[in-house]
Amino acid sequence: MELVSNPIQAMQDIFTKPNRVFATIAKTHNWSWLPFLLVSISSALPVYYYFGFVDFDWYRNMVIETSAGDLSPAELDMMRQAMQQTQILWVSVVGVILSSVIANAVLALYLNFATRSDEECVQGFTDWYGFTWWVSLPTLVISLITIIIILLASDNQLSPTALGPTSLAFILGIEMNSAWFSLTQAIRLESIWVMYLIAVGLSQWTQLPTNRTYVMACAPFILIWGVWTVIVLVS
Repeated sequence: MELVSNPIQAMQDIFTKPNRVFATIAKTHNWSWLPFLLVSISSALPVYYYFGFVDFDWYRNMVIETSAGDLSPAELDMMRQAMQQTQILWVSVVGVILSSVIANAVLALYLNFATRSDEECVQGFTDWYGFTWWVSLPTLVISLITIIIILLASDNQLSPTALGPTSLAFILGIEMNSAWFSLTQAIRLESIWVMYLIAVGLSQWTQLPTNRTYVMACAPFILIWGVWTVIVLVS
């Protein structure tokens, strides 16, 4: 198999020729900084544009109405004063980056543990952590779609579900006051793409059977969504 010559080419080929990308990065080092930077920036940009565009008074009132519960009027006023646009913007930007860093670390731990049955797999945690940023690259496409939705929006009372245009919450019109909002916001169509890339990467980095690589790629997503669904049903 012809290998990729540089990380820029790998960034292009991950969308069309992922097999050779993973075959290449199994033998190279220090390429994963590029997808890390691009995924982090592309994840943060839609959030930055959203909070710069949205009618913040409307957004703040919606969040308070959704989450306030039985708070007194004085407590509601304190909550309203504490929610400032600049503060929420930067907390959200940093939060979305940190969530990717942590989620990918957990995925890397899972892959490092799950591939121990393959005696020929020599990759350790840091290798798998770099791997997770390559399989996260569909984020670039989704972030572009999100930014386009925000830029084309005619009303600045834009629901936060627009930040996940491929999520079930956005597709089904589920709002923040629904018990299913967080789960359906987390279930996104690009997850199928990510699972496929994980399976392709596993096929290049291990000697495991193809059907097993797909089971390993899908298992963490299905498990998390399944447990989350049960929690929502019983709560």
